[in-house]
Amino acid sequence: MVEISTSILSVKEAESIKKFYDLEVAHTDYFHIDVMDGKFVANNTSQLMKEYVNQIKQISNIPLDVHLMVTNVREYLEEYIPVNPNIITFHYEAVKNSEEIMSLINYIKENNIKVGLSVKPDTKIEEIYEFLPYIHMVLVMTVEPGKGGQKLIEETLNKIKQLKQYIQKNNIELDIEADGGINLETIKKVKEAGIDIAVVGSGIINTENYKETIKQLKNI
Repeated sequence: MVEISTSILSVKEAESIKKFYDLEVAHTDYFHIDVMDGKFVANNTSQLMKEYVNQIKQISNIPLDVHLMVTNVREYLEEYIPVNPNIITFHYEAVKNSEEIMSLINYIKENNIKVGLSVKPDTKIEEIYEFLPYIHMVLVMTVEPGKGGQKLIEETLNKIKQLKQYIQKNNIELDIEADGGINLETIKKVKEAGIDIAVVGSGIINTENYKETIKQLKNI
């Protein structure tokens, strides 16, 4: 069964504590933390996500799934390693070369945190094959990163299928996560493509009954 990582990007500040509690009760598998620096993507959520993480840590033991959409990855690792997330994912496109990518992977693992590597819709999946044996998850962006509520880009489904085939053929233990435009209408497509974890934001947050929505997302 596919796990659900709920993106809290669209949660309004005035309602945040209640929404996080409701998501806890609804049994989301992860809180997905979208950290944006205003450089790698246009939006800047750095301060807001810091506040939200502090709130979540006070009321919940549900694991944090931190997605860094930032140019200076190491700077943000220093901020998020201390909150002990389950996994920290950074973007392949944000890092200059393979040596630096491996350095960041090793640094995260040294702190007993899982590592994810993310690719934008236009990045060929073959570009990250060399790193797959050293990480725990690949996050395939199914929209352009930077804002919530976008429509899933259908072409990215082929990338997920290709990645799934490659890791099975090469016996690599690795989760595939998809993020962007996933809701009750599109979840079946990404499941059939081969994902293990679906990031869902407004597709949960904008519904009336989180528990029922998450249940449906898992069972469709």
